[in-house]
Amino acid sequence: MKSYFVYILQCCDNSYYVGVTNDVEKRLYEHQEGLIEGCYTSDRRPVTLMHVEEYGDIIDAISREKQIKGWSRAKKRALIDEDYVMLVKLSKGSPLK
Repeated sequence: MKSYFVYILQCCDNSYYVGVTNDVEKRLYEHQEGLIEGCYTSDRRPVTLMHVEEYGDIIDAISREKQIKGWSRAKKRALIDEDYVMLVKLSKGSPLK
């Protein structure tokens, strides 16, 4: 079974980049070397891999990538830190806000 990965990179300017791939090591190398023309990370190297999630279905992986891309920086940081209490607090409609 093929795996797909959603990943978060931290760029040298402390911004986050969220992507999806079927080969994390190769994709990280491409980001680090600036091999992806026009990519957000091209002018923000070096990058650091901060978070990875694995999926068996590309549709699920793409859906999750889009979801995370729509999150605030604070919510992405909570995911990276595995701070699930803060993730809930930062979610829209959360009764814990």
